[in-house]
Amino acid sequence: MKAYQKGILQAIPAQAVYLSFDLSPQADRSAAEAALRAVQSLADGERVVAGIGAQLAALFGAAIPGLYDFTEIPGAKMRLPATPAALWLWCRDSERGALVHVQRHVQQILAPAFILRQAICAFRYQDGRDLSGYEDGTENPQGEEALQVALTADGGSFAAVQQWEHRFDKLDAMSQDERDQTIGRRALDNEELEEAPASAHVKRTAQEDFEPEAFVLRRSMPWADAHQAGLVFVAFAASFAAFEAQLRRMSGAEDGITDDLFRFTLPLTTSYFWCPPLRNGKVDWSALGIV
Repeated sequence: MKAYQKGILQAIPAQAVYLSFDLSPQADRSAAEAALRAVQSLADGERVVAGIGAQLAALFGAAIPGLYDFTEIPGAKMRLPATPAALWLWCRDSERGALVHVQRHVQQILAPAFILRQAICAFRYQDGRDLSGYEDGTENPQGEEALQVALTADGGSFAAVQQWEHRFDKLDAMSQDERDQTIGRRALDNEELEEAPASAHVKRTAQEDFEPEAFVLRRSMPWADAHQAGLVFVAFAASFAAFEAQLRRMSGAEDGITDDLFRFTLPLTTSYFWCPPLRNGKVDWSALGIV
């Protein structure tokens, strides 16, 4: 296996910013190539994890097997917004101020070929919990299994990214038992509730219950701004298949039962990216013909 972007498997950082870029209307292949070459000085796969969207691959005429834009889940009973982007950067650090300068530098380097679509400031909460109070990624694969789940043979990885907005008024209106039944785990000790309903989030997304099994490596982080807050859900895998299997079941497309998670939180975005392997300590753009 080639060298992979180590940030994919590393622990969640204390602070992060997720940057999504569109191609500038006047951008051509030459301008985009120059920008991508320049940003390699920052995209080390650890402090800055980089992902390519289908739009960017199309500009270079590159066929990256398995990469495509999310569009919809046929038969879904919940709204799942599709928000494709050309380039995605997950900037990670222990200190928020450092990320301010990283973002500023990245935007300067990528302009004028890329336009910032969205910047989401995220952070680690308590011991890795969602702002709802529940642990995130409890069933994540570990060790060698994590490598097999998250990475392809060439060291690449497919990332499914969703920004979820929590409706805290709805969550606050629930009793603690009702919240636990909604998630399918006790917030107090993270123990799974065997008697939880089929609509509980844990029941809807039990990775071993799919055929084939639908394992992903979750690397999600809470986010907040002056008006809203929620979770940036990020799932890394060797393809988008496992994520889509889970989303079909969550959205009710599979059996008509929707995930109780939708009672207090809703997705604002859904985007797909391919995270290339590393070469000489930098993100390898050779799949785009940049060598």
